[in-house]
Amino acid sequence: MSQETDVLATPFAPDVCDNHIIDPSRVERAARALPSTRVLEGLSETFKVLSHTGRLKIIHALSHEELCVCDLAALLDSTDSAVSHQLRILRHMRLVKYRREGKLAYYSLDDQHVRQLFEAGLEHLQE
Repeated sequence: MSQETDVLATPFAPDVCDNHIIDPSRVERAARALPSTRVLEGLSETFKVLSHTGRLKIIHALSHEELCVCDLAALLDSTDSAVSHQLRILRHMRLVKYRREGKLAYYSLDDQHVRQLFEAGLEHLQE
């Protein structure tokens, strides 16, 4: 039996209410602060996109500097096609953007929020 299963089987789990008395004012404040379902679904999709190791490597690389597909492919030891596919997904979620310079497209993070999100997750895991 796993430790998680043991905790769930414990009759006195700390997050289970013994009684059903609630603080209506706290519940009301929490309900008012809750983002809309549409916003939470978008956030959920963002985290799904960020759950891919290859895309996280791209985000990390682009958090340091703008790179073209060829350079990202070399960095990730991947093909241009595979990197382009991941970049399309990241672009669709507005996590990265690109600019054209001749025939090349240079990618960067869409904005500082993407960098902050990545760095916050990284910092949380490294503590």
